[in-house]
Amino acid sequence: MVEAMDQAIGKVLDEIEAQGLSEKTLIVFFSDHGGLSTAEGSPTSNLPLRAGKGWLYEGGIRVPMIVNWAGKLNPGKKIDTPVISNDLKPTILDLVGIGGEAEDEDGKSLKNLITGSGELEDRPLYWHYPHYGNQGGNPGSVIRKGDWKLIYFYESDSLELYNLKVDIGEKHNLADQETELAGALKTELFDWLVTTKAAFPRPNN
Repeated sequence: MVEAMDQAIGKVLDEIEAQGLSEKTLIVFFSDHGGLSTAEGSPTSNLPLRAGKGWLYEGGIRVPMIVNWAGKLNPGKKIDTPVISNDLKPTILDLVGIGGEAEDEDGKSLKNLITGSGELEDRPLYWHYPHYGNQGGNPGSVIRKGDWKLIYFYESDSLELYNLKVDIGEKHNLADQETELAGALKTELFDWLVTTKAAFPRPNN
């Protein structure tokens, strides 16, 4: 599947170049989840990241994003600032000049970050996965704020807290040691869930 995808993307890129549209085409390559590594034969490995597709650990939600626009963006630039898929719509609208960042968007325009004309202000990032997955993942929600990441699991009403700067593999749950921080992040996470009218899992009757 990966080989077939590479070939298909190559055909699209070749056609864009053949038609002389490279300098008029913004290309964004982005995945909605990490590699499948926890079920169905575990065909990939996301190490040192934990788990994979269908899970809220970094192996499931941390993916690369590649942005290309010939003549518009400097090639070979690496940016380590965490972003999220919600940023794609406002970013694309901003970059192509047909609209700025909508007020009701959850995401932020990455134009200044991508073009090197500015930085992206610090902000929390959120993920909400209120259901089970056939890869084994459980219903949960996540907030990442700076280097800290909190996962709340609905089934067990439990928290997991990780410092991604020193523990990218999420091996050391610090929720019991950093209780004040874990509580504050949980409050911030649920405030966001309520504000966005997120759907919560319900027990089977």
